[in-house]
Amino acid sequence: MDREALVLRNQSMAAAFHAVPLKHQLRRIALEIAAELPISQARKTTDRILLLRPDHLGDVLLTTPAIRALRRAHPHAELHALVGPWSANVLANLADLDVVLTLPFPGFSRSEKVDWRLPYKLVIESSRILRRIGYDTAIIFRPDHWWGALLAHLAGIPRRIGYNLPNVAPFLTEAIEHQHDHAVMQSARLVEPLTGALEAHDLPLDFHVEANDRAWVSGYLEEWGVDQGTPLIAIHPGSGAWVKAWDEAKWASVGDTLAEQLDGLVVLTGSDLELPLCQRIAARMKQRPIIMAGDTGIGTLAALFQRCMVVLGPDSGPLHLAVAVDTPTVALYGPADPTEFGSWGSSERHKVLTSEIGCRPCRVLDWRSDDPAYHPCVREITSARVLDAARRVTSTNR
Repeated sequence: MDREALVLRNQSMAAAFHAVPLKHQLRRIALEIAAELPISQARKTTDRILLLRPDHLGDVLLTTPAIRALRRAHPHAELHALVGPWSANVLANLADLDVVLTLPFPGFSRSEKVDWRLPYKLVIESSRILRRIGYDTAIIFRPDHWWGALLAHLAGIPRRIGYNLPNVAPFLTEAIEHQHDHAVMQSARLVEPLTGALEAHDLPLDFHVEANDRAWVSGYLEEWGVDQGTPLIAIHPGSGAWVKAWDEAKWASVGDTLAEQLDGLVVLTGSDLELPLCQRIAARMKQRPIIMAGDTGIGTLAALFQRCMVVLGPDSGPLHLAVAVDTPTVALYGPADPTEFGSWGSSERHKVLTSEIGCRPCRVLDWRSDDPAYHPCVREITSARVLDAARRVTSTNR
């Protein structure tokens, strides 16, 4: 298949993927009806705000600048975050929050669906708990999260702020027009009714690293014979979706070259599930790397990244974590839109690389069993470009 035909094929398939299926159209009608049902308001409270974000590491992290802006504007308010248990540690060190609550949001647990009725049972049970706590404002940070908007509505929270999207808007008291902008700015727009206008320079991305996490990383590296002064180069090759993955052989080659040129040591990071990937890359390398996949939590990974001279990887939450600890990054993007989810920081210190294929960004992360050969957007990025970007961002440390 020639390149033009491939682009047209993928664009057509992406359009079909994003089309609203009949069952979702029927659900939309049901949600509009549910929004009209009378719901009594919860008991009156004073300045207790609920912040809903069901997503995983990267998206939750990109919400924190808005949370900090909200805290600055309301220093005496109670700010409660409601997140999935999979991302609670992202907010554990965020001093601007008073409480972090967890809820296994349907559709985000990355486990098989069991019973279609469970999400509706959960929303009713959870709304009763939130009603007992009592909130005067809820902010639904994920733009399309109708389930969270429904939850806030059923909990009787009198002020509900979110984006003016079809399934969400019926449950809101303040529906903000959605703009195609970076995720940090999208979150900021939702708190502006409470903070006033915010600009990008008001919203730095920062993650507080605890001393005990730094000590753990130092001890771990010492066991490998690595002293404090050794330059470290982190590669986080996992991405959570095969369509975002780069070639293992290229990661091995880039790791070897950077270790030689920067006189550093490569550290391969990832989750338990990504350990085999890191082992395969390590087996291809001439320079012996350290494999830390499966050994770090969010805090210790942040501490490791803070110690590195550069972090490289495909579009993933850990790359945003590296940005948040002010370590230079090189991120490879394919189906996701870097305008919305790219690195939030100086373009001199954080390089975002993409291919020029015309169907990118398709915004489809699950191509299921489609042939990977039809989706070369990340793999087309050359090793030479990655190496050049890495050398450029590391020069900003000098």
